[in-house]
Amino acid sequence: MSNIEQKNGPKDIFSVYEENLIKLFSGIKHSVPHYHQSITNIQQEYLQAYESVIDSTITLQKEYAKKIGIMTDISKSDEQAICKTTDEFVKVASIQNEMTLATIDAAQQNIRTFNENLRSYADLNRNILKSWISAFNPKIN
Repeated sequence: MSNIEQKNGPKDIFSVYEENLIKLFSGIKHSVPHYHQSITNIQQEYLQAYESVIDSTITLQKEYAKKIGIMTDISKSDEQAICKTTDEFVKVASIQNEMTLATIDAAQQNIRTFNENLRSYADLNRNILKSWISAFNPKIN
């Protein structure tokens, strides 16, 4: 039966199931970029808001300390310790980001491998099914 005949005539359950799954996955594939963009936007907004809170807090504390006469000078060694701690934190965060990205890449590769293996498994099952059918279905010459 041709595709045209099947579209005009009755369909089997597998055709209906397949058509609807194609629609479902098409819709999901269409929405993924929107989710990605939304997540990126909210991350940027969060970082900007957090940075604003920190800036406002430092400005307020600086003004308060100045008005009431609190000494805010620190020694050179304290400054160096703070800077070194910050530098080490940035390094740790960078390493953590690299590890996270490597983990995501490995997961993506595992999914690809699973998908390839699934195709091979389906082909194997198809061949087994053909073999069984041919063993129980005599050929007429």
